[in-house]
Amino acid sequence: MRVLLSTIGSRGDVQPLVGLASQLVALGQEVRLCVPPDFREWIEGLGMPVTPIGPELRSTAKPSPSGPPPTITPEQRRQMIEGTVTAQFETIARAAAGCDVLVGATALQVAAPSVAERLGIPYVFAAYCPAVLPSQRHAPPVLAALGDKPAPAMDDYSTLWDQDAKRWNDAWSSPINNQRTTLDMAPISDVRSYVLTRQPWLAADPTLGPWPDPKADMVFQTGAWILPDERPLDAELEAFLAAGDPPIYFGFGSIRAPADLARVMIAAARALGRRAIVSRGWADLSLVDDEPDCIAIGEVNQQALFKRVAAVVHHGGAGTTTAAARAGAPQVVIPQHYDQHYWALRVEHLGIGTAHTSGAPTMDSLTAALGHALRPEVTARARAFASGVRGDGAVIAARRLLSTLSHRH
Repeated sequence: MRVLLSTIGSRGDVQPLVGLASQLVALGQEVRLCVPPDFREWIEGLGMPVTPIGPELRSTAKPSPSGPPPTITPEQRRQMIEGTVTAQFETIARAAAGCDVLVGATALQVAAPSVAERLGIPYVFAAYCPAVLPSQRHAPPVLAALGDKPAPAMDDYSTLWDQDAKRWNDAWSSPINNQRTTLDMAPISDVRSYVLTRQPWLAADPTLGPWPDPKADMVFQTGAWILPDERPLDAELEAFLAAGDPPIYFGFGSIRAPADLARVMIAAARALGRRAIVSRGWADLSLVDDEPDCIAIGEVNQQALFKRVAAVVHHGGAGTTTAAARAGAPQVVIPQHYDQHYWALRVEHLGIGTAHTSGAPTMDSLTAALGHALRPEVTARARAFASGVRGDGAVIAARRLLSTLSHRH
């Protein structure tokens, strides 16, 4: 069987697919990936071919030297959407040629189900967070670029999901159907339902991010797709860890960091008498001085590192949240957009950390959030919770995919 795994997004969107790919390869299947060019070298180094899609994304996380990015007009947004859809149809179709099934992750990849339909192959959509999938029991993801704010608590979020469906159609219906018309395919009337499919997969841990209505069979929850990481920590980091008490890890991954974040993070750690590890990330965060109580690091084996830190402060991506939970490290989540608000609330609800308010933290706000997360009872709860976080989601997904195809044939 030849499988195409396809997504558009940052490391947090790509790495779970690589986790699934590694399990499929272990089961003797041929795997291709269609991902942004930032990850091509890494994945091809693992022995899997890559078709790059879209521009490099890393530069989007760096703060602009001239201030905030310019406002995009409605016409510019329309042109960007049309260009994205056209590029997706062309690139994904080329990558999927000769494949038996297409697995897409992240809802931005709106062309993938149409490409699969055109090729006559099955399509599976996978979400990494329950909030991506419609349910009256939770709110849609927060789209900060469109001015969204986290929704207040409600008994029924159906109205927000209706608004979300309309926004999908307003943005994507015309460019998608224009492409489908050129391919002699019938138009679609409900873009979101078509992209997310009738039975999406939920690649999130059922304890950390459960589907809110487990009796409904509309969602198949596999568990998180985790890529095992056996890389050792480098000598400098090992020496730093050995030189004192467990430090606090700070990282914002692949997203744009709030202004002055590194200074605020280090100041908060010092206010609590703690050492700090600052992950540079795509925002190129750096240290504020040469004091020995802090170290800046690049890409690292989080699975190994998080077991040796006092707490993890991060943006609330699904992968980092899961990695910290599996390691038993208390968390402070500073959400910025999309599903990060969901993960922040889950961490706080479970009692394994603190949900910081969104936006840029101050030294006082971050010190207070860390002070709560470092309380003995929170640390103990995070350690106990870790034993229930599963690591076999990618195995379950790979076997399900093979079973689905064998029944189809």
